Amino acid sequence: MLKVDSISFAYHSQPVLEDISFELPKGQHLAVLGESGSGKSTLLKALYGMLTIEKGAIHWENKKVLGPNFNLIPGENYMKYVAQDLQLMPYTSVAENISQHLSVFQQEEHQARITELLEIIEMQDYAQVTVKNLSGGQKQRVAIAKALAQEPELLLLDEPFSGIDQFKKNALRQSLFPYLKEKGITVVNATHDPEDVLPFAGMGMIIQDGKMVDYGTIKDIYLYPKNPYIASLFGDANSIPLHFLDPNYFTDKPLIVYPHELSVTTQAPLVVLVTDNFFKGGFYLIKALHETELPIWFQHNRPILPGTKIALQVASETLRNRIERQHG
Repeated sequence: MLKVDSISFAYHSQPVLEDISFELPKGQHLAVLGESGSGKSTLLKALYGMLTIEKGAIHWENKKVLGPNFNLIPGENYMKYVAQDLQLMPYTSVAENISQHLSVFQQEEHQARITELLEIIEMQDYAQVTVKNLSGGQKQRVAIAKALAQEPELLLLDEPFSGIDQFKKNALRQSLFPYLKEKGITVVNATHDPEDVLPFAGMGMIIQDGKMVDYGTIKDIYLYPKNPYIASLFGDANSIPLHFLDPNYFTDKPLIVYPHELSVTTQAPLVVLVTDNFFKGGFYLIKALHETELPIWFQHNRPILPGTKIALQVASETLRNRIERQHG
């Protein structure tokens, strides 16, 4: 188990992490989400032992993670950290970068392991290519394979797919994350991309301004966001006064509703004026305005002529569940 107990860290007296605590069972996949500068990368560095935290403690399986004040080379050998700067050897081949982290006592197994890892990152044809000749996305994939060379107990990923083409990114996620789960490797993945999160992570953490503002199953965090900031990390979201959706509630407290949860109907309390249509492939994302000038986003299977008045509703079960979780 990874246990983080009230850790804080500051750069030059500027707080970056403040009083963060959580526990992550072994073999779980935790996604850490937050806007740029929220503290995600700093949290991973603290977990790896690259920073001297000012208060609190980090333990993995009852072993305390020691920072640079205790380790000549920062980091713990049972963890691997894939940083955004990748830390590859540019003038050696892909295979040599991976083999650098394989045991010298198992030379006869090196080639099979390198082949296995190249298949996971879909770079079988690049084994002998010099790293400096690779694209940014290819280098990211090599960095992941290098971190997995000797299976770590805990893998820390910092925006691991940010430079990878979309079609390759999807294939890599679908190959990598099930592999990590099968091997029982605990994963902490700092990302801004919900596609890294929703299909694969079991747990989620939301960081805002260095503070942990939510922690739980990723499904609950997504379905019942506590505030608009959390919902926005998963894409477009509406913050709609509750009485706009159901006049039986005499309150202007906002309810967070995703665009796909709003559907066009013939009659409903929420009436909006369509202003724009955005083609999204399988649907249209439509922007509209309530009479109060509140922008409302919803999905529809076809475009709607701007200037058209539309009534929108939220399914009664969704509305009831969201009200119970957000307002008690």
